[in-house]
Amino acid sequence: MDVFVEFLDQVVHYVAEIGIVLVEMAGICVLLITAVQGFVSYFKQDPHIRLKLAQGIALALEFKLGGEVLRTVIVREWTELAILGAVIALRGVLTLLLHWEIKIEEERHSLPVAHPQEKKK
Repeated sequence: MDVFVEFLDQVVHYVAEIGIVLVEMAGICVLLITAVQGFVSYFKQDPHIRLKLAQGIALALEFKLGGEVLRTVIVREWTELAILGAVIALRGVLTLLLHWEIKIEEERHSLPVAHPQEKKK
């Protein structure tokens, strides 16, 4: 029975490691795609570039956060768990700040823009 439990522990460990790599790779891909789109949008003078960049970075950060949460499955020591908790907290705060910036940017773009001729009247 101990051999079977050890085997299952190894299976969980390897599946978690593969999952971590795949989820973090997805976050990296999202970030790279967002950066390229932002670069192109900059030259097209897209007024929504900041909003699109913030949304892409937030999504990439959420993938990276998912990888860190998955990493908690294979942590064996308290020191590793403390470091992992600090990384998760930092990424969580960054995600909250990005969502706050997205909200502000969305509100800014939803306001009607007054034209200079209308102000003279």
